[in-house]
Amino acid sequence: MTRIVGPSRVRTGRTAEAIARAFLDNLHFVRGCKLGDAAPNDLYMALAYTVRDRMLAAWIKGLRGVEGPARGRIRKTVAYMSAEFLPGPHLANGLLCLGLTEPARRAMSGLGLDLDALIEQEEEPGLGNGGLGRLASCYLDSLATLGVNAIGYGIRYEFGIFDQEIREGWQAEIADTWLRHGNPWEIAKTELCQEVGLGGRTEPFRDVGGRYRVRWVPSTTVKGIPYDTPIIGYGGAACATMRLWKAEAPVGFDLRDFNAGDYYAAVEEKTRSETITKILYPNDEIEAGKQLRLLQQHFFVSCSLKDMLRLHLSRQAGLEGFPDHFAVQMNDTHPSLAVAELMRLLVDEHDLNWDRAWAITTGALAYTNHTLMPEALETWGYGLFESLLPRHLEIILEINRRFLAEVRARRPGDEALAARLSIVDEAGGRSLRMAHLATVGSHAVNGVARMHGELLKSTVLRDFQEVSPEKFGYVTNGVTPRRWLALCNPGLAALVSRAIGPGWVGNLEELRRLEPFADDGAFRDEWRRVKLANKEGLARRIREVTGVAADPGSLFDVQVKRVHEYKRQHLNALHILALYLRLKRDPAADLTPRTFVFSGKAAPSYATAKLIIKFITSTADLINGDPDIDGRLKVVFVPDFNVKNAQRIYPAADLSEQISTAGKEASGTGNMKFAINGALTIGTPDGANVEIREEIGPENFFLFGLTADEVREAKARGYDPSAALEADPRLRRAVEFIRDGYLSPQDPGLFKPLLDGLMQRDEYMVFADFGSYADCQERVDEAFRDPDRWARMSILSVARMGKFSSDRAIGDYCCDIWKVRA
Repeated sequence: MTRIVGPSRVRTGRTAEAIARAFLDNLHFVRGCKLGDAAPNDLYMALAYTVRDRMLAAWIKGLRGVEGPARGRIRKTVAYMSAEFLPGPHLANGLLCLGLTEPARRAMSGLGLDLDALIEQEEEPGLGNGGLGRLASCYLDSLATLGVNAIGYGIRYEFGIFDQEIREGWQAEIADTWLRHGNPWEIAKTELCQEVGLGGRTEPFRDVGGRYRVRWVPSTTVKGIPYDTPIIGYGGAACATMRLWKAEAPVGFDLRDFNAGDYYAAVEEKTRSETITKILYPNDEIEAGKQLRLLQQHFFVSCSLKDMLRLHLSRQAGLEGFPDHFAVQMNDTHPSLAVAELMRLLVDEHDLNWDRAWAITTGALAYTNHTLMPEALETWGYGLFESLLPRHLEIILEINRRFLAEVRARRPGDEALAARLSIVDEAGGRSLRMAHLATVGSHAVNGVARMHGELLKSTVLRDFQEVSPEKFGYVTNGVTPRRWLALCNPGLAALVSRAIGPGWVGNLEELRRLEPFADDGAFRDEWRRVKLANKEGLARRIREVTGVAADPGSLFDVQVKRVHEYKRQHLNALHILALYLRLKRDPAADLTPRTFVFSGKAAPSYATAKLIIKFITSTADLINGDPDIDGRLKVVFVPDFNVKNAQRIYPAADLSEQISTAGKEASGTGNMKFAINGALTIGTPDGANVEIREEIGPENFFLFGLTADEVREAKARGYDPSAALEADPRLRRAVEFIRDGYLSPQDPGLFKPLLDGLMQRDEYMVFADFGSYADCQERVDEAFRDPDRWARMSILSVARMGKFSSDRAIGDYCCDIWKVRA
């Protein structure tokens, strides 16, 4: 009898020799080529398969914990449902977490290859737009590191967030073809496909027991194919799964149409079905875009919940035990259809009565809110929803009827309250408020910073807080120290590890032990040398990409994030223009030399955000091309902000711009990534800035601007932006310079829409905060002129950032919301 053995050492060996042998095997047997004639992508793919092989034992063990037959008590699994994941490149992170970076480097060097060049070859998965997707990926990293059973459910977009180019100063969007060379990290699980219905009608009937029932008869179905990616935890002992769904037609090719000569009709269903997962966030300014977004959300929610129920029932467990097996977290409102879909599955397909199904649904689901702006809380038109999801609409209406009956019983006669709480908004054309659905259908609702949690309860979800206060809480966001310090900043990581040991990588609170080193002159010198080396590296990259020569000795003042009016990139640019005009008036002015670095994408349909990018690039052209400035100011817009570029930028920043209007940013995570890499923060009392300042000490944070309460009070009094404009000559000169066409001489009225918005409404209080911001920047100048003081502040900031690890955040979720042992 043949003896069954485990994987060979070629597949699992961890020495440089074993890695080299496995690499050559994968190059030959998987890529079909030899070392001498392999293309760069062949080499990358072979190494990626080699690293993935070494993850699979932990991954399979983790899957068995979710999928395997029940033995005693079932360990709870976290199902993290998110329309976005931004994992970033996998190769370097996998090597770090497995402890194989140096063996792999020696293995590649022995074959005449450069590991860093192979790492650079990797195409980044563009499966998210910004912080929401990156947070989801940080949380998968931490779930794996903490050994929690976890599956991240999302969509396998064929084309992710667009690649950005800057053409004549304007953003240009290019299709993100991230899959064109293949993806070695994913494994298709076609046998686990799910069918999803769309459209059609509902039919009431009586079952054999005489019970009233409803069946949904969809007009079409789509097949969801799961693609699994192992997400390795630090140390390599445990793995989470990122399970992304691809849409396919149940029958991809109609032979009858083809034989009849109708070749387009033969593939029409395939094309229509696959469109669902074609692109991240279609333009919802048009009706077809709205329809596609709703289809995407229903598709991935339905596939994911059916998969969870499959897994649960495979454990021979009753449906009442589903909340004990799965903690289902809805990451923002995109997955909020889970409330209606889980009810439909339980009532219509598993024959549970309404009350039992509702107890299961609310026991399993929890909702994370990520926005304080009412206009960003997702709604769907009643007619569109009814045409695509008629059964779900009936269920939502019944949920709403029962919920409002409870509200009216508690607050009889208060119809205004019932109208505000209703899932159905009857004003201005009927629509469905998805944040309301998520709140009603969840046992827990959390904000993502302490301030955000309080503002949720006092603003956008205030009425829900009044009727269900026990649901509300907050979990301050966190970032993984693996990618955002150990991987992206090896120089600083090595310095920190020499000082306090490497334990901080798995427990960021250990950074506290750095505090005494802030008073060590030799350590401060080393700290500055690491920062300078990082700035030199970024300067080279900036020269390659933009042609601008940045001085590494200048203050690197950085604002990188999604471009939006509330994030106020235009406040930063107005201040830069004011500094430029000051130097033109007074060339001897004592200003600290600065390099201003911007990066970020604007939504393709967001005209004002795209105009802000043009404003920044026009300011850059003006300043960088003026010989009078002599390099004292430089302005750079780095195109295509993504995880790879973020890993280059964060370690090089001296100053982190976190300048959103107070009360608008839910939390932010870029503020955390900058801070753990040694940048000091200039910021408003908004989002997680408040907690960061408390942790690192107010003396190490440059605070400016109105508070959220002051913003509300100013608007209530009838805030007049023209008064703020007239009160500050620095601002007035900058605005007049733009208004008079000097910034855009070929098109003097180019920036008129931007100025009109500021001068007439100033929705995000740019003019109101300008004076405070400019004064605070002078304090930044003063501190930077004292290198020892700046280094000390930087060291203390890093030392006190332990709270902002995603490991801590996941621990809070496990304890307070999911009831999972981490």
